[in-house]
Amino acid sequence: MPTTTLENDLMLQRFQAVAEETRFRIVQMLRRGDRCVCELQADLDAAQSRLSFHLKKLKDAGVISDRRDGRWVYYTLVPEALDEMRAFLVEVQSEAVEWPSGGCCG
Repeated sequence: MPTTTLENDLMLQRFQAVAEETRFRIVQMLRRGDRCVCELQADLDAAQSRLSFHLKKLKDAGVISDRRDGRWVYYTLVPEALDEMRAFLVEVQSEAVEWPSGGCCG
């Protein structure tokens, strides 16, 4: 399936976003459902400014979304983004070429 440069850029941004340790942990925490920013901050033992930076990276990549409920902000995973990342990896795996047992040069 051909992809555009924009689609490739978005996919790269998503994988880069989740590849950082704190953001990876945030994604793991959100897989059990939406979480209040105060819960994330407590569980990660993170300063508010540091956590905001990581949440912005994930949100800009489209991996998470937020909603305000009163004075609290809740974050949740974006299933469509995760489905697209999964589909990309499945496509890569299905098109992967196996190297001969001697390696690439043998």
